Amino acid sequence: MNAIVALCHFCELHGPRTLFCTEVLHAPLPKGAGNGDSPGQGEQAEEEEGGIQMSSRIRTHSPAEGASAESSSPGPKKSDMCEASVSQGCRSLAAGHPGYISHDKETSIKYVSHQHPNHPQLFSIVRQACVRSLSCEVCPGREGPIFFGDEQHGFVFSHTFFIKDSLARGFQRWYSIIAIMMDRIYLINSWPFLLGKIRGIIDELQGKALKVFEAEQFGCPQRAQRMNTAFTPFLHQRNGNAARSLTSLTSDDNLWACLHTSFAWLLKACGSRLTEKLLEGAPTEDTLVQMEKLADLEEESESWDNSEAEEEEKAPVLPEGAEGQELTKCPTDFSLHLDCGNWQPRKLSVFKSLRHMRQVLGAPSFRMLAWHVLMGNQVIWKSRDADLVQSAFEILRTMLPVGCVRIIPYSNQYEEAYRCNFLGLSPHVQIPSHVLSSVGPTILNKMEAALTNQNLSVDVVDQCLVCLKEEWMNKVKVLFKFTKVDSRPKEDTQKLLSILGASEEDNVKLLKFWMTGLSKTYKSHLMSTVRSPTASAS
Repeated sequence: MNAIVALCHFCELHGPRTLFCTEVLHAPLPKGAGNGDSPGQGEQAEEEEGGIQMSSRIRTHSPAEGASAESSSPGPKKSDMCEASVSQGCRSLAAGHPGYISHDKETSIKYVSHQHPNHPQLFSIVRQACVRSLSCEVCPGREGPIFFGDEQHGFVFSHTFFIKDSLARGFQRWYSIIAIMMDRIYLINSWPFLLGKIRGIIDELQGKALKVFEAEQFGCPQRAQRMNTAFTPFLHQRNGNAARSLTSLTSDDNLWACLHTSFAWLLKACGSRLTEKLLEGAPTEDTLVQMEKLADLEEESESWDNSEAEEEEKAPVLPEGAEGQELTKCPTDFSLHLDCGNWQPRKLSVFKSLRHMRQVLGAPSFRMLAWHVLMGNQVIWKSRDADLVQSAFEILRTMLPVGCVRIIPYSNQYEEAYRCNFLGLSPHVQIPSHVLSSVGPTILNKMEAALTNQNLSVDVVDQCLVCLKEEWMNKVKVLFKFTKVDSRPKEDTQKLLSILGASEEDNVKLLKFWMTGLSKTYKSHLMSTVRSPTASAS
């Protein structure tokens, strides 16, 4: 994730200051930045937090090198920092300490931590975010998370908090942890994750500081001592303890190494939890229907009928084994029984694709099955193997618009066609008998042409099915507006069907069935439009 995480502190002498920041480097480190990686100059360690492993090396340089790096740094001057001889409240790493670096073995990305960014532009961005987080951009109560920023200076997630200090005014000091990035949407979507993880880091810091505070108060209570001291200007009361270092407040000499590990893991984990998907063009009818179903489920989740829950609880325990298979397809008024025992079901666990199913069933049986699926007739699959039935329905449903699919995966009794068009039954269940004969719609011929073309991979065949469904759903939309919205006469409807290339009886039946799969969004949009003058005149 292209972001910077920083720890900031409000110094009573110098105001807001950046103490420690971690940034991501995708390119090789600058020349000289990795000199300490040679044997004998660094300490190799393995850091692991939250399941993410990184190779970490603490780099060290000679005092001369450190002084050179400090002099060329875009950071604040030494006169603007708390004096190291007295305290280090405005400083995290000692002069000459180059910082910490972790190598992500999976992505070859480096996470570097130091006092402040070396790049002047990044230093300016972090500096401004630090000042705003500890001055003007404050949430009610002063402690807590807040969001601010703009396109020019980046967007910031800031969490302010207090650290206990027995020698400070009010017995506490003010800090903040900030996460800066240029992608506003990504940062907002990461808010819950960042809030939880950063809150955990803050709790750990506050817990360590509280133990030190209580120990100091037990040994030398400052409140009583201050009340017994005559009033003098505050600057003289501090006795040089106005800016104690965070390592002193927490009594943790490894504090900055631990913060580096936490910040590096935070950047790694936050960048891995969200992925982007590029969507081209308007959403398909399947996408709209899926979104509507999800919205309906969310609205009705608290008011589902108990009867539906009871039906699910009564689902039968499925027997193992897959000895004789029986495949039956029946619409509301007729049915055809197929004996599929000759394709050795014991050797078949699940169906993998439409092409695989066609090879197993054979071309004639598959064509008959596909015809019933496309026409909206009820497809009943009887078997002892529930996994086989489930895989068959998952494959067959790809032939239909999402709104036309109603599945009952496995039942111990027959269900009417209005409840489902895909029904799985155990072998002993009796089903109605009907009569069936037809030649098939045009789209079936195109589907079979794609399935029989061995030059097309399975993925290409899947995309062909998507294109065919959208092509015929567009015909359905035109027919819906023509007949339901404009109320055109039958003669005009026949002319339209002829233009659409769907005037045959099977094609008309298919279009009428697929019309039930149109999204509510599309229907309501058409119904709200003004009827055409031709329709009004008729």
